[in-house]
Order: sequence, then C-alpha cells, then structure tokens
Amino acid sequence: MSEVKSTSNDSEYDYSSMTGSRTMERFIGGLFATSLLATVGLGVTFWLGGQPQIEGALLFVALLGIGVGVVAWGKYLTPHGPFVQEREELKSSDMDRDAFYKSLERGTKILGRRSFLGKMLGVSLGAFGLLQLFPFLRSLGPVPGKSLYVTDWHKDAQVVKVDGSPVTVNDLEVGGVMTVFPEGFIGNAVDQVILVRPANYNLVTRPGRESWGPQGYLAFSKVCTHAGCPVGLYQELTQQLLCPCHQSLFDVLTGATPVFGPAPRPLPQLPLYIDADGGLRSQSGFNEPIGPGFWERGNE
Repeated sequence: MSEVKSTSNDSEYDYSSMTGSRTMERFIGGLFATSLLATVGLGVTFWLGGQPQIEGALLFVALLGIGVGVVAWGKYLTPHGPFVQEREELKSSDMDRDAFYKSLERGTKILGRRSFLGKMLGVSLGAFGLLQLFPFLRSLGPVPGKSLYVTDWHKDAQVVKVDGSPVTVNDLEVGGVMTVFPEGFIGNAVDQVILVRPANYNLVTRPGRESWGPQGYLAFSKVCTHAGCPVGLYQELTQQLLCPCHQSLFDVLTGATPVFGPAPRPLPQLPLYIDADGGLRSQSGFNEPIGPGFWERGNE
C-alpha cells in the first residue's frame, strides 16, 4: 500500500516542546500589564493638566507593550507547521489515538493559559481606547451650574477699563465702544460688559428702563446668548452689536434684541448711573442670567 501524507501529526507535534513557552507567556502578559499601567498613568497625567514629556513617554510605553506583545504572541506561541506524518493507512493505531488524546489534554491546558493573554490584551486595548475620550471630556469644561445667574456686578459697582482705571462720562465719544468690568474683577469672563454710546442724551431701550442709559451710555453683557462667544463688534451706522462667531446681530436701541443670526434672546442690559464725580456705576447687577439660553434652561 502506498504511503500517504497527512497535514496533522499530533503524536509528533508537542506543544510543550516550544522553547520557553511558559516563560514567553509570562513575558507577554507582563507586556500587556505594563501597557495597561502606562495607559492609566497617561490618563491621570492628562486629567491633572498634562506634561508633554511624561505623556509622550507613557504613550510610547503603552503602544510598545501592546505591539511587542502581539508580535511575540504570533511568533512564539502559535504553531507554524506544516506538520507531516507518513502512514500506510488512514486508520489510526491505538498508540496514535492515545497520543492524540494526550495532545488534546495538553492543548486544553495551553489554550486556558492563552485565553488569559487574550483577556490581558483586551483590557489593555480597552483602556487605551477609553483614554481617547479624555480630551473630549476635558474640553467640555465645568458645568456652569447657577454661576451665570449671579455675576460680580452689584449696586454701586464702579465701571472700570481693562487697565483698572474708572470709566467717566467723558471717556467715550458718540459712536464709541469699549469693554469694561466691575472694579476688582478685571478679566473675569462672566463679568465682561460691552459699553457703547449711541447718543449724548438719556436713552430708554425698553419700558421700565428709563434710567438705565444716562447720557447715551448703554451697557450689555458681552457673553453671546447663542453659544457664549464674546460680542466684540459695534456697527455705529446701524446701531448694532455683532457676535463674530456666528454672525448674530443685536439692536442696541431696543435693548440688544437679536435681529439676525442664531441668538435666541437679547443680551442682558446692565443699568447704569453717573455718580457725583462723573464716574459710571451700576445701579444693580443683571436682572436675568447672562449667556446662552440653554444654560438658563439647564438650571430651571
């Protein structure tokens, strides 16, 4: 009877004969564990404010551990064949069957160990994937909460310029504009106010605001009611404020009501008065929340 070649020879192929297979399994598991620890360290470093050199080193270790571990697994812990057995008949001998059963038993134990490596690889990759959410979550910033209901403007607060000097009734010509803050809070984003002077006589933008615009000075929150961008442009010809982010236009003579663009509501107006020394002061704080409408709704 002619010889027959077969591509499976469990009696000759011995999984345990792989050079240092158990040592290699431990080595690969260590690589995946190191990658996991580096990923956790990278996430903590980024969340705490970041340090480019440390982040770069941890990212290198995390990727190196996964990459080397996967390559080593494929090179040293998987069969490479082909495995050939010469035999005269297809029927297996009792000795071959016994060897096959023993091989299955050894393979079951080895597969159990390899499944642990698979889990370690999955945890490492999962942690690294989860880390990709950190920049997105951190970029959202803190939730405004109720902080936008109350600013640092209050009764008799001195209106000051960005250099800290008080604003007086003679600082702006008709058609002038400047950014101002309450004294002691220069640079605070929620306190920034855009001050315009469309005229040199008292202006009334709405009923109930008869005293809010002394000698033509009008003050509005600079935080756009659409997306919170700073409203920084004033068009004297049309008496409108412009938010450059999404092109919302606000009519200053009607209380900064939106006339174009996506802004859903007017800019809150700050009531002003002129003190005995000719300086501008606020009669009170804003009578409504500043900023986007969705911030307001989120706190209702």
